Amino acid sequence: MDKENTIKLFEDRRVRVLWDEKKEKWFFSIIDVIEVLTGTDRPRKYWSDLKSKLNSEGSQLSEKIGQLKMKAEDGKMRLTDVADTEQLLRLIQSIPSPKAEPFKIWLAKVGEERIDEIADPELAIERALETYLKKGYSKEWIDQRLKTIEVRKELTDEWDKRGVQKGIEYAILTDEISKSWAGLTTKEYKKLKDLKKESLRDNMTNLELVLNMLAEASTTEISKQKEPETFEENKTVARQGGQVAKAARKQLEETTGKKVVTSKNAKSMKELKE
Repeated sequence: MDKENTIKLFEDRRVRVLWDEKKEKWFFSIIDVIEVLTGTDRPRKYWSDLKSKLNSEGSQLSEKIGQLKMKAEDGKMRLTDVADTEQLLRLIQSIPSPKAEPFKIWLAKVGEERIDEIADPELAIERALETYLKKGYSKEWIDQRLKTIEVRKELTDEWDKRGVQKGIEYAILTDEISKSWAGLTTKEYKKLKDLKKESLRDNMTNLELVLNMLAEASTTEISKQKEPETFEENKTVARQGGQVAKAARKQLEETTGKKVVTSKNAKSMKELKE
């Protein structure tokens, strides 16, 4: 992969970031950074005003800002303004915030962690484990969640081999899998759980994670056997993979009398534990 989208946490606030292997640089969503530094509920407006201010002062910084595709609130990959570490440090100087200095330290740590993870990939898993533990997830849930990441990677690797395009085509196939096993698209699933920016998978129960993982693992195996050549054929395979998990879901629901797909999210599950 030339580019790797991910989420980093600064003081428990999400910041979308992207690692560009060719340029060997992190790129950060400016909107997200502004939101965590200022606490504004209108980060886009803040950024628009800041760009105008910088331009009026003769700064060329905003002109050098590029755009990259990152996952938006609706789950789709959309272009958003991004800055590399150097640009971001310059930008922060124009944002009055008591969090500016802690954020600079965080930026340096993010860069250091990437170098460490390239040398030892297991560190990425360890850091993910640590993050989930800090957020109050159970060890059992975390084990399942980390496994889903591995299964998802195997699926996207298979899609890459079949010529599926990252971004919109990934999203369409993911929706096909989700609709097939859960009866809901990703957007509908997030709405059921009252989610906005939050990750759907981070808000699934153990059972939901397991069945979603079964659907994706099944899709991978079916794809390897059938070797789809067109996008429509990949959609068919995605639905077939989802059907495997749907059958398991139906059987479990009939046996237990309980629905697997629920409105429970991380917050409500944490409250139940407490």
